[in-house]
Amino acid sequence: MKTLRGRPGGGRGIDVALLGVAVVWGGSYLVAKELTVVASVPAVLGWRFVVATLALGAVWLWRVRRVPGRAELWTGVLLGLTQAAVLFLETWGVSQTRAANAGLIISLTVVFTPLVDSAAARRWLPPGFFVAAVVGVVGVALLVSGGGFRAPNPGDLLMLAAAAVRACHVTLLGTLTRGRPYSSVTVTLIQSVVCAAAGLAVDPAGMGAAAVAFGPSGWLGVLFLGLACSVFAFLVQLWAVRRTSAARASLLMGTEPVWAVLAGVLFAGEALGRTGALGAALIVGGCFAGQRIEARFRGAGVPPGLVAAPAAVAGHVGEP
Repeated sequence: MKTLRGRPGGGRGIDVALLGVAVVWGGSYLVAKELTVVASVPAVLGWRFVVATLALGAVWLWRVRRVPGRAELWTGVLLGLTQAAVLFLETWGVSQTRAANAGLIISLTVVFTPLVDSAAARRWLPPGFFVAAVVGVVGVALLVSGGGFRAPNPGDLLMLAAAAVRACHVTLLGTLTRGRPYSSVTVTLIQSVVCAAAGLAVDPAGMGAAAVAFGPSGWLGVLFLGLACSVFAFLVQLWAVRRTSAARASLLMGTEPVWAVLAGVLFAGEALGRTGALGAALIVGGCFAGQRIEARFRGAGVPPGLVAAPAAVAGHVGEP
C-alpha cells in the first residue's frame, strides 16, 4: 500500500483493478436492463444494495471495526444520496434504451466532470477541451439517430442526465475524501446503506414482489450488481481515486463503454449500424481527448484538487 501511494501514477495492481471495474460496469447495463423487465427500478436497486450492504458489513467487521466520526458519517450519507440519484436515473434510463447506448452516453461523465469542477473553481479549461466535449455530444446525437435523425428516446435523455449528475457526484467524491483520514470501506458502506434505504422507501411492495419474480437467473444478476459492480467496484473506485493519477484512472475506467457495447452486441443482439457506430467512435474519441487535455492542464501547474479526478466514469448502473 505504501509503495502504491508513493507513486503518482499508481502501479500495475491498480491498473488491473480499475480495468476490472470497467469490465463489470460495462456488463452491468445489460444485466440491469434484464432485471427491470421483471421488477421495478427501485426494487432492483433496493435488492442490489441490500446484497452490497451485507457484504460490505462483513468486510467492515473484518477490516475496520471503527465507528465513524460525525464528519465521516455525513460525508458517506451525502455521497450515498448523490449516488442513489445517479443510479436511479441510470437504471430507469437503461430500462428504456439499449444497453450499448446507455454505456456510451454515460461515458460523457469524463468530460462533464472537469466542466463541473472548473465552473465551481472559476478556472476554465483550454478551448480544446470544449471542442472534445462538443465532439462527444455530436456522437450522442448520431448514436441515438438510428436510421435517420430523430429526437432521443426518454432512456437516452435519462442517461444524459445521469452523466451530468454523476459528474457532480465524482466532484464531491474527490473533494470530500481526498486527504481525509476516512476509511474507504466505511464510507462505501454508508453509501450502500443509503442506496438500499432509498430503494426500500420508494417501492417496499415492489421489493417483496421482486424477491419472487427474479428466479435463479435474476438473483444471479442481483448478486453480480451487488457484489461485483458495487462492493468490488465502489471500493476500488474510492481507493484508486485517492492513490493514483486522475489521467491513469480515467484512461482505464474510460474503457467502460467499449465493454458495454460488446455486451450488448454479443449477448443481446444489439446493432449500432453505421451511423450509430460513427457516433460511438466520436463519443469514445471525444472523451479520451478531453481526458488527455484535462490531464495536461492539471499537470501544467494547476494546484492539486482544483480539477477533480474524473476517475469514476462509471459508474453507473453498475456503480454506486
